[in-house]
Amino acid sequence: MKKKQKYIPQIILNILFIVLSSLIILPFLLVVAVSLSNERDILEYGYKLIPMNIDFAAYKYVFDNPTTILNAYKVTAIFSIVSMVLSVLFMAMIAFVLSKRDLKGKSQMSFFLYFTMLFNGGLVPTYILITQYLHLGDNIWVYILPGLISPWYVFMMRTFFTGIPYEITEAAVIDGSSEYRIFLTIILPLSKPVLATVALFTFLAKWNDWNTSMLYINNSKLFSLQYMLQRILKNIELLQMDTSNLNLLKALSEIPSETVRMAMAVVVAGPVLVVFPFFQKYFVKGLTVGSVKG
Repeated sequence: MKKKQKYIPQIILNILFIVLSSLIILPFLLVVAVSLSNERDILEYGYKLIPMNIDFAAYKYVFDNPTTILNAYKVTAIFSIVSMVLSVLFMAMIAFVLSKRDLKGKSQMSFFLYFTMLFNGGLVPTYILITQYLHLGDNIWVYILPGLISPWYVFMMRTFFTGIPYEITEAAVIDGSSEYRIFLTIILPLSKPVLATVALFTFLAKWNDWNTSMLYINNSKLFSLQYMLQRILKNIELLQMDTSNLNLLKALSEIPSETVRMAMAVVVAGPVLVVFPFFQKYFVKGLTVGSVKG
């Protein structure tokens, strides 16, 4: 009897997590099901978790011009990965310096970083700076260089680095190791949780970036995936608003507008779902350690 009472809290906890996991997973499964459904079934019967009729019309419409979508995929993957690597490297270097106990002016440098979290130049001055002075308009570097350093992530890394025993780096200094060698061979390998956490957040932020294309890119070959899909959706909405042409209305009735929305969500989320498992084992530890201490 006591054994049964012992397992009851665990069973209740497992049931609770199963319910919570279902609430998280089911919406995504519904999105996938709707994207594979027939447009007429959606309009007539509403959303269903199991499609009444499997139809790939939405994906055919999204990939009607596969070269454009694949190019947007390529551009987005390039600047997301490059931004992730450079951001993690540079922010780790700043955090490593700020984590040193004997650094002169550490509080002033930390305040300078913190101050940038409170105020910014605004959209118009930023636009003028990027286009008129840095000349990054219609350039893939406009996705990468602005916002390369995040003070929040720098402080998170600094807090994690200060948790690494000082005796380890002190022993390396006694052995004659340079600061670069200590950073590359000791600090970074011991900081995988926080590095993976920052890398994941940076990658997601860049992958979901669409307003940079809208503001700074005119060359369609440099459009990000998010912005390209948004343009497709806007074109559908504009066509549906034009009621002056009966032939056009008849053609529009066959456009899978609702299922296209869901297909776009699947197309965008697919690569992220593939990347996330590689960061998952570091994610919770890196986030909690870097945010709770100090």
